[in-house]
Amino acid sequence: MPKIKSNRGAMKRFKVTGTGKIKRHKAGKSHILTKKSPKTKRNLRDATLVSAADLKRVHKMLTK
Repeated sequence: MPKIKSNRGAMKRFKVTGTGKIKRHKAGKSHILTKKSPKTKRNLRDATLVSAADLKRVHKMLTK
């Protein structure tokens, strides 16, 4: 039986923490930054966790 391949795009975008939660970066920080306030851009810097609704789908993409 062949092995299941992990989604390579997802592997580059998500990291699994030590406790098993999945970390992600926030969207909207790549371009069109002039119209965004400094507060908005500052809040987009920090990484956050994947929501509970998407956790199952993301975990399935990351499993090898």
